[in-house]
Amino acid sequence: MYSQIDTLHQHLLLHKESAIPPLFSLVRILAKSGLVDEAISQFQSTRKEFPDNPPPIYVYNVLLESSVRDNKDNWILLLYKDMFVSGVSPEVYTFNLLIRGLCDSGHLEDARKVLDKMSERGCKPNEFSFGILIRGYCRTGLATEGLVILDEMRRYGLVPNKVVYNTLISSFCKEGKDVEAEKLVEMMSKDCLVPDVVTFNSRIASLCKAGKMLEASRIFRDMQIDNALGLPRPNIVTFNQMLEGFCRTGMLEEAENLVDTMKKSDCLMSLESYNIWLMGLVKKGKLLEAQIVLKETLEKGNEPDIYSYNIVIDGLCKNNMLSDAKKMINLMKNCGIQPDTITYSSLLHGYCKRGIVAAANTTLNEMMNAGCFPNIYSCNILLHSLWNEGKTSEAESLLQKMNEKGYDLDTVTCNIVIRGLCRSGKLDNAIEIVDGMWNRGKAALGDLGNKYISLLNAGSDEKKCCPDIITYSMIIKELCEAGRLEDAKNKLIEMVGKNLYPDSIIYNTFIRSYCKVGKMSSAFRVLKDMEKRGLDKNLQTYNSLIMGLGLKNQIFEMYGLLNEMRERGIAPSVFTYNSIIGCLCDVGQTNNAMSLLNEMLQNRVAPNINSFGVLIKAFCREGEFRAAQEVFEIALSTCGHKEALYSAMFNELLLGGEIMEACELFEIALDLCLYIGNFNYNDLLDQLCKNEKLGDATNTLIKLIDKEYIFDHASFMPVIDALRKLGKKHEADELAERMMIMSEQGEITNKVCQNNYVKLKKIGEGKWRNIVHREDGSGLALQALKRVQKGWGQGSV
Repeated sequence: MYSQIDTLHQHLLLHKESAIPPLFSLVRILAKSGLVDEAISQFQSTRKEFPDNPPPIYVYNVLLESSVRDNKDNWILLLYKDMFVSGVSPEVYTFNLLIRGLCDSGHLEDARKVLDKMSERGCKPNEFSFGILIRGYCRTGLATEGLVILDEMRRYGLVPNKVVYNTLISSFCKEGKDVEAEKLVEMMSKDCLVPDVVTFNSRIASLCKAGKMLEASRIFRDMQIDNALGLPRPNIVTFNQMLEGFCRTGMLEEAENLVDTMKKSDCLMSLESYNIWLMGLVKKGKLLEAQIVLKETLEKGNEPDIYSYNIVIDGLCKNNMLSDAKKMINLMKNCGIQPDTITYSSLLHGYCKRGIVAAANTTLNEMMNAGCFPNIYSCNILLHSLWNEGKTSEAESLLQKMNEKGYDLDTVTCNIVIRGLCRSGKLDNAIEIVDGMWNRGKAALGDLGNKYISLLNAGSDEKKCCPDIITYSMIIKELCEAGRLEDAKNKLIEMVGKNLYPDSIIYNTFIRSYCKVGKMSSAFRVLKDMEKRGLDKNLQTYNSLIMGLGLKNQIFEMYGLLNEMRERGIAPSVFTYNSIIGCLCDVGQTNNAMSLLNEMLQNRVAPNINSFGVLIKAFCREGEFRAAQEVFEIALSTCGHKEALYSAMFNELLLGGEIMEACELFEIALDLCLYIGNFNYNDLLDQLCKNEKLGDATNTLIKLIDKEYIFDHASFMPVIDALRKLGKKHEADELAERMMIMSEQGEITNKVCQNNYVKLKKIGEGKWRNIVHREDGSGLALQALKRVQKGWGQGSV
């Protein structure tokens, strides 16, 4: 009958003598029905018709109650003004409604003033007046102010009830103020109030949130077994809080025991409990168990909701188990639950993470066809993947779709496009977009000149899509890497002019770039400005400076920075040590370089192949082959049997004239089936022939053939020539025939034709075979290091 309200109103006005009570009854009915705007409209009309007949207080109360419920702050103020103008005296209930409305709208100080004014109006505040105000302070995180109101309540001779106490205790617990919460529990006892399960749940929730599961477990246990103290029994909320606390802190064994206990009671294990348990399992990577729990939920009659499925599907996608995620989606469809935006977004992100862009695009289309539109974040993830894959046309198509579906492209979207252009070598185009964003927002994407230029509808919000610090970080980084340091500096000046101040990432980009080109004075000027802005040097800063100083062989300054790092508690990385070790080796200070290697091993900073490569090279160039051999031994025990180590040691032995040692090491490399493209094996065969080691040369060549390597057929020539000179025409012809067969095989790949790596069998003895057969381990590495430090200066092997 809502359409007939105005007609009814006019009909009632025909009988003015008796119209007022039914008109106000009409207002009351509308307000009680939730039609507060219509009720106010009828109220105002009635007040105009009968200005000298004030409404009864109950009309104001019902209108105020409805306005508070619907957060109609403007109506609340209007009603109170009208009430005072009409001379209607408010009741305590009326004031309480005003206090509640002011608290709900965040006007706590005004609500407190109303409480203070109640006595002046002849209304003494009751426990509800104080309780409403205390709840208002607690909801905004001001429990201490609520405690002040509690003291005022006592001055009025009112005793707080259990609800007030629980409100304050819960608020203090949420703020982590456990001492204050405990004092309130004591105050409850003094007021002859027994803490109930709500009181205890507040305390348990606080402890679980803070990770204090031992204390929470003690309270939980006492609630279960200590009847003598009269403690309340835990309810389903208590059990769920404990379960969530165990899951959050990774205590899955305790969580599982609790779940078993809850399952024994029909009323404790709810769907919410299952969801908490599912979340805990997924966070710990127990995805198989999570799928079993989900199926168990179905069997137990607790029908999983969309949230249950999304928990498991998201976990599967994040762990690259996309086929299992698809099966789970089919399962939920079979159960009558349609995937939502979150379901599809999880799958979309999973495909993008794996770089399966085609499947991600298919998922996006399927998602839209199902009426589940992705948010801008999901679209940006896919857009980022398309740019990473170099699929520019698909990226443009996605942008077009985003525009058609009404997505408001944001700064993140623009940054993805800018990053994609930078990686595609279109740096100047990216800079044009950045420049245009300040004036035209996302419309600057039109500078690409692509088919999605229809995106460029200038709107009132376009300028909100402005470059941020990430935008400038990308552009400055690309400019620096392109050697355009002046342009990068101009961009820095530009961003500061736009009130965007560089962070440590941008400063480190400049420092590294200046250090790479040897402009150390400029690098230190940038460093000075960085420190002026309150940004501290980090590991990247030190590494860049040490690298730059190393290029100029400024060893003293490098050690100064290394000591400064130690004083500031910044642990040097392998890059830090390698920069200094490389510089020391370049200037012949291998003794100090080995000390640094010792420090690395002692500090558990694992040296890499580069660490050992420079040392092996330095020792061999100095003729210290025994030291190089020991470093090689340490390298094998630390890094394993890596091709780069073998090739480095082999090439340096060969260069230093240690032909037979090089030959033995090369045979080991062949036994390991290592890639031989970096071995100078042609020089080895040539040197063996020149040194009248024709048998070794022939054996090496035959071994290459037997191992099915495809190698440079020119390697045959020195061996064939040497055989012919010795009159061994038959052997020479056989090798020549082999060479012709290999030359007809086409391109030389220098790659092994069989497995890349097989375990080396111990065949014969020799110092190199003894080295490679030793067991790995840092203890062995340190022992070998001591041998090197004691054995220097003993000449060639």
